[in-house]
Amino acid sequence: MTDHEPDKDRETRMGHDDPASDRSVAAWTRALAVDLGVDPEVVDVQGLLDVARDAAHGVARPAAPLTTFLIGYAAGSGSGGLAEAMRRASVLADGWGDQGLTHEVDA
Repeated sequence: MTDHEPDKDRETRMGHDDPASDRSVAAWTRALAVDLGVDPEVVDVQGLLDVARDAAHGVARPAAPLTTFLIGYAAGSGSGGLAEAMRRASVLADGWGDQGLTHEVDA
């Protein structure tokens, strides 16, 4: 979902090229989605991981889970689709270093 290419070397160092890890994340995501009453087919795992990475690197590590929560909340509340929420979050996170703590959010 981002405009930049994934860092394959970093993904390998972080274990993202591990097929067992990929299967575990896929199984976890499917099980959690079903348990929460969410259609597992609508979960864009790689897209959400990409946005989480953008938030962690562009803002701060703790921003990653908060970002994915807010994306899900926005999509679930009908204030926009999942893809649009992910796109907007990536754009904001990618430019955050330029704006920093002075960024003002419209109320």
